[in-house]
Amino acid sequence: MARKSLAGAVLGVVTVAVAVALGVMTSVPVQASGSPAHGIPASIRSVEFIGMDAPATPEERAQSYTKAKARVTYRNGKTRTFDLNYNVLHYNTTAINGVTAGMVYDVLGNPLLDPNGIPYISESPDANSLIEVPGSRHHGDDRGWENDRGHDHDKDGSSLYLVTHFEYDWLDTAGNDMYGRLPMTMNLAAIDQDKKTGMLTTKALRNIDMSGVGGLWIPCAGSLSPWNTHLGSEEYEPDARCAVEPSCESGAIGLDSMHRYFGNDLTARVYNYGLVPEVKVDRHGKASVVKHRALGRISRELVQVMPDERTAYQGDDGTYNVLTLFVADRKGDLSSGTLYAAKWNQTSAVNGGAANLTWFRLGHATDAEIAAMVNGGIAFNDIFQIKAGATDRPTCESEPGFRLIKAGHNKGLVECLKLQNGREQAAAFLETRRFAAYVGATTEFEKFEGVTVNAADKKVYFAMTRMRDGMEDRPGDPANDIRIPRLLAGAVYEMDLAGHRNDTDGNPIESRYVGTAMRGLVLGEDIAKDAAGNTAAVDKIANPDNLKFSEKMRTLFIGEDSSTAHINNFLWAYNVDTGKLSRILSLPAGAESTGLQAIDDQNGFAYIMSNYQHAGDFSSNIDPALKAQLQPLIDRSKAAVGYLGPLRGLQ
Repeated sequence: MARKSLAGAVLGVVTVAVAVALGVMTSVPVQASGSPAHGIPASIRSVEFIGMDAPATPEERAQSYTKAKARVTYRNGKTRTFDLNYNVLHYNTTAINGVTAGMVYDVLGNPLLDPNGIPYISESPDANSLIEVPGSRHHGDDRGWENDRGHDHDKDGSSLYLVTHFEYDWLDTAGNDMYGRLPMTMNLAAIDQDKKTGMLTTKALRNIDMSGVGGLWIPCAGSLSPWNTHLGSEEYEPDARCAVEPSCESGAIGLDSMHRYFGNDLTARVYNYGLVPEVKVDRHGKASVVKHRALGRISRELVQVMPDERTAYQGDDGTYNVLTLFVADRKGDLSSGTLYAAKWNQTSAVNGGAANLTWFRLGHATDAEIAAMVNGGIAFNDIFQIKAGATDRPTCESEPGFRLIKAGHNKGLVECLKLQNGREQAAAFLETRRFAAYVGATTEFEKFEGVTVNAADKKVYFAMTRMRDGMEDRPGDPANDIRIPRLLAGAVYEMDLAGHRNDTDGNPIESRYVGTAMRGLVLGEDIAKDAAGNTAAVDKIANPDNLKFSEKMRTLFIGEDSSTAHINNFLWAYNVDTGKLSRILSLPAGAESTGLQAIDDQNGFAYIMSNYQHAGDFSSNIDPALKAQLQPLIDRSKAAVGYLGPLRGLQ
């Protein structure tokens, strides 16, 4: 989260390795297929995305729309072209069966009210997980949940549900910025699919109760696990050092939002946030939530699980951040495992840089072990001793055990720390980024956001919204592993995966999906500010955030969160075989592209889930005259949960 055209009407043509409608995306990550050419159906030769121009008029800039197309070429030489369509399932303000999608609640399930006595409604729908639940019939057992009668089910009795979590409340009705000042909300929608047209409809909404996990803290992106659960996130974790040191200047967000949730300032504990909420939907349409601690505590953008159902990579959003690898003890179970942190061993500084990766083992833990520490009242100074004022290496390291680090939160402050005796496990899982820096891993990534996997090629893709600060060559920092030129437009990186790798202590990492090398793949381009206010090239990506990869399309979808570089954010399709880039969706000025999910084949139709949030949160660079034109055209209180499609299945 953060807060023109090529010649002709075609921005780019993406050659795709499967029928767009047969295999656009999948609600469960697709394993590599054993059929020829990455699983292309025998009748299909290729699919091309025909991109769209950037918006040119105020009316275009004020809406979400697409003019992109998909052209399918068959092996008999015939072609067929499909229009892409953007459809809104519901808005944050939509109320169905007494539930408003973006409404924010306290621990008792009561709506929280703003100073005008009006319920807070978040304008920031973020992650989506469209889940098919076998045996479910959207049972009408509570709070007006849809009854069976008249409901359209799959022939096997399964139903579709959409889990959506909301990241933050941007503005209250008095116009106050509420970022980080409220607990957040997550809901479950019962979804109908028209079996003839493929159109999706929201039939019912239900708030997901977070009281059993201490509430929800700034959830950002998310993913659908291979075992059909929603994996959420909690970003910009509160700084536990600030809880024991009032003069702390890390820039971290305090616990005020959770004090509002509980109605007191005693219940919320700093180490209960920055975790992984996992949501399971049962056949009765009820959602249950657990929070995982074994993946560490970071400013988590999302968790992406690999095809082995044990290995996971995580984005860590902010400044001076870390790349972590988690290997679960058991398939389909994130409650225990081993956590590692990467070291960037640079091999090139061009095109976003490149490096070989080595991995420091941080530790092994279970959720229960870490929960026991937190419930026992562990505090920051139980884990680390601080040498105040020691901001240079000679002063810091003049006493045994002290080390100089620079690791995260909003300001990336230099700290001189010493690990308390016997506190390795606590440090690894409660102060993950600090401990990673302490042992020698790299904590220099900047705005490290989306993560997705290409299973067939054994690649992982990462989004760096921008490259500056720790990613630049800064010899004065405590560590200077990453040394690349500044690029404010950001880039998407590609990481190679392999098995039979050891950690830095020479012990085997029990995974076939260990990152070995990393390089820039799709880069934006900084420019002098143009007439509209863009400071990044409009026909290239800017500030990439959401990422999802389609195995069968061989396409990486890239959603932007450009607070300054692009006046309008876009959703892009990038083919990893041809390197072609196509703009396939434009969002209202100031809105962020969120909620990406790939659904490959849902009863013969394909979908790309895609939301937008905080429309009208204009770039500070926007031309004042253009801003004046756009302001009356954009409803800042509305945000959409939607999708591109449906694309009809082809045989």
